[in-house]
Amino acid sequence: MEKYVGLEFLKLNRFQRFLYKFTHFFLGIPNWFKNLGLAIWHLIKKIGLAIKNEVLDLIDTFRKGDWKTRVSYVVMGFGNLFRGQIGRGILFLAFEALFLFYMIFWGGSWIGQMSTLGTQGPEEVYDTVYDTYTTIYHDNSFKILLYSVLSLFFIIAFIYTWRLNIKQAKIAQQLALEGKHLRTSKEDIRSFADDQFHKTMLALPTIGILVFTVLPIIFMILVSFTNYSGANNNGYSNRLFTWVGWTNFQEILTWQVGGTAYSAAFGEILGWTLMWAFLATFSNYFLGMLVAIMINKKGIKLKKVWRTILVLTIAIPQFISLLYVSRMFADNGIILTWLRQLGLASGSFSFIGTNANPWVARFTVVVINIWIGIPYLMLIATGILMNIPVDLYESAKIDGANSWQQYTKITLPYMLFITGPYLLTSFIGNMNNFNVIFLLTGGRPDNPAASGASGTVGYTDLLITWLYKITMGANSEYYMASVIGVLVFVVVAVISLVVYNLMPSNKNEEDFQ
Repeated sequence: MEKYVGLEFLKLNRFQRFLYKFTHFFLGIPNWFKNLGLAIWHLIKKIGLAIKNEVLDLIDTFRKGDWKTRVSYVVMGFGNLFRGQIGRGILFLAFEALFLFYMIFWGGSWIGQMSTLGTQGPEEVYDTVYDTYTTIYHDNSFKILLYSVLSLFFIIAFIYTWRLNIKQAKIAQQLALEGKHLRTSKEDIRSFADDQFHKTMLALPTIGILVFTVLPIIFMILVSFTNYSGANNNGYSNRLFTWVGWTNFQEILTWQVGGTAYSAAFGEILGWTLMWAFLATFSNYFLGMLVAIMINKKGIKLKKVWRTILVLTIAIPQFISLLYVSRMFADNGIILTWLRQLGLASGSFSFIGTNANPWVARFTVVVINIWIGIPYLMLIATGILMNIPVDLYESAKIDGANSWQQYTKITLPYMLFITGPYLLTSFIGNMNNFNVIFLLTGGRPDNPAASGASGTVGYTDLLITWLYKITMGANSEYYMASVIGVLVFVVVAVISLVVYNLMPSNKNEEDFQ
């Protein structure tokens, strides 16, 4: 396609400009993935170079180090202890002792069983005393997998601490050779409340993120490669679960005709999830902005009253509002009752019930979500609109711009620049918006084409509500829920990377400075 630059682009009519931008948008997609691949390759090269430099530094430190530094390679903290840094030396040595004690008595055993996730499950044993069979429990696959991952984390922490110990021994040796002062234990403690205070404050949150965020994510990814389920293979009380490789991913990504129930459900629900996220995000965004513009418009009276009314809807807990509205739109709810009495709805018509038309139910949840989301966007838009210079609008009026032109050339670009990151996070949040769908419809109406081995799937189900149903269903298929969680993460990551690189706040930051 011909490339237009500067004045040539301005000479195009509105449709030609749209077609030009639309075409170049899709032509640029391969370049984004190419750039992503290059970025990953450069990251791998940087990691490889960093590892190489670390190894070379370890070799150089051992070769040039004195006997105290060399002993630190085996006995952590030795170099600090024998140079008077008692506190550091004791901490390093204690950590090494704790690590060895754990690995010898527990960690090594857990990691050794990780390849099989246990070899002996529960068995029925005859009790001659009571003349009955009792269940004897042996290996626990869940504990083996969990403690294996914890042990691997502990090993990584030990390697990092061991490397830090070598660096500290090297620095202490250099300072001693130069005749400089070495920090004492009291000075170390004092520094953690002074120049190293940021490390003190970040220590606990960092550990919390590793334990409560990173560890569960890794555990979930590993579960997706097993057959772990509550009903059949819970790993302890009925049968052990085992590694199954890529079987679960192949089952859910089998797109051919006659594929599994999981593949049919995943394709159906993924399409609706993306559609829902788009509609829920941009309907709230533009309508919330419209409400803010209308309230801020000159001549509107009782502005504070209108804003207060909208803010009051935020003060009510969302789950209460959703449950109340779901009762209103139910088959025996007040809204349908009125419509039937007025002759505007038949007796079989339903908004969100079991017999509802799928597109009626989807349209209903989008409209209700607008009612819930507009107040938030109104508040955000109000603050931004108040900061747009009035001179821009006055100049536009002098140049003959009408209200629509002022909106498209001044208000909307400014709003998109400021709220670009919010739009992205809102889109991702709506993809995982469990409350609105689950509390309003529970996924209804049912979708027979997507149900089956995957449980009861509804036309309004999102990936997140489907994941909940699979986990809490009769079979509790945790392995498939983990697969869906991984796929959701991949979809969200790709969308986030692409949209972030397209946002004006990322590409044209200098235009608004």
